[in-house]
Amino acid sequence: MKILVTGATGIVGRHVVDQLVQAGVSVRALTRNPAAAQLPPQVEVVEGDLTAPAGMAAALEGVEQMYLFSVADSAREVVTLARQAGVRRIVVLSAASVTAGLHTNPVEQAVEESGMEWTHVRPCGFMTNMLQIWAPSIRAERVVRYPFADEPMNLIHEADIAAVAVAALLEDGHHGRAYTLTGPGLVTVREQVAAIAEALGEPVRYEEVSRERARELMKAQGGFAAESADLMLGFVEYGGEAAGGADGYAEQDWSALMRVWPDVEQVTGRAPRGYAEWARDHLADFR
Repeated sequence: MKILVTGATGIVGRHVVDQLVQAGVSVRALTRNPAAAQLPPQVEVVEGDLTAPAGMAAALEGVEQMYLFSVADSAREVVTLARQAGVRRIVVLSAASVTAGLHTNPVEQAVEESGMEWTHVRPCGFMTNMLQIWAPSIRAERVVRYPFADEPMNLIHEADIAAVAVAALLEDGHHGRAYTLTGPGLVTVREQVAAIAEALGEPVRYEEVSRERARELMKAQGGFAAESADLMLGFVEYGGEAAGGADGYAEQDWSALMRVWPDVEQVTGRAPRGYAEWARDHLADFR
């Protein structure tokens, strides 16, 4: 058995690779820059880009299962090449917002129409998203500046997303399923900051700021923070359209994302990791 992991150096992809290696599976990892991949030595690392599927033929050769990072524009071409290469099972990294009906995912649609076995993994917000936004100010000042102090969020540990994906790749019985993945409970920004402080063993100050001020700070930070600011703070909806309500979310129904789903435990046999565990796992990033 050989499994191709696309997005192999990403937040979830690295965990998928590591967990497959631990399971004793032959793994081929697709990345744009193999020299910088820093994956386990037993992994076959190949160069490739999902946005340029014509160059993926070699990466797909001999592959039976595939973990597919969602790239909408080239999805149908990638899926067609996979089917032609003999891939029989695909697990798609999608999003819980699809379950909520906030948008559709053309990658899901392409895979469903392919005739191959498929499973969709739909996580809610990543706990790690805030790492990239908050870590610089925590390291420099031991402070977090962000709005929504006491509004509950549904967040998930990236290792749990990978665990469900790996189960769907290796086990039978997951074909035709879409798993919505959440953590064990809702958590507020204030509680997240407190969990990080507890992991550090040092005070971390929380300063609630307006959405507008948070947007300024994130845009100035650059990188992921700047790119995701408008969506995370509610200035745009999924799909990039301007948000309709005064708070940025009024025109969308988020109720499906505000409940705890049982899918992680049903698939893996254990409860999902909580935010405090995530904070401990990422302690070095905050130091």
